[in-house]
Amino acid sequence: MRKLKNSELDRLDVEAFKQAKKTPIIIVLDNIRSLNNIGSVFRTSDAFLIEKIYLCGITATPPHNDIRKTALGSTEAVDWSYAEHTLEVVEQLKSENIKVVAIEQAERATMLYDFYPEDGQTYALVFGNEVKGVAQDVVNASDMVIEIPQFGTKHSLNISVSCGVVVWDLFSKITKPINP
Repeated sequence: MRKLKNSELDRLDVEAFKQAKKTPIIIVLDNIRSLNNIGSVFRTSDAFLIEKIYLCGITATPPHNDIRKTALGSTEAVDWSYAEHTLEVVEQLKSENIKVVAIEQAERATMLYDFYPEDGQTYALVFGNEVKGVAQDVVNASDMVIEIPQFGTKHSLNISVSCGVVVWDLFSKITKPINP
């Protein structure tokens, strides 16, 4: 087995990325304080052709050196915008018939392995602050809550890890649907 060279990876350039058909997933970052986490979410979004990222509240915006370190140029490809209030973004997305899903530990949450996306439906995934999680008013306004099952002592994943886990799971189910 031979590792592939970068030249063999068929990477899209920024313009080709912008023109490519996107995965029907939007990411909403609710008051993320770590610039490295923000950059990592951009990279994950680039990898899986995410439609857009909303950066809300205290979440920093590009350009910033600490975002750039982990984003590795993906801030130039992935569509993003800033909004002061996460709840307003959630309400806007819902008015556009986008299903808003808070990624959180909550009563009556659906476990990630039990969630199957509907064909043709766009989902907005809300990831919350590193300490406080998704704000309760945003959880209340969401169409549903998905929880990542965890079995260790912490029951806490870094937000960039949570984003990678959830986006990969939904991407794999959307691109290769599995009948439950």
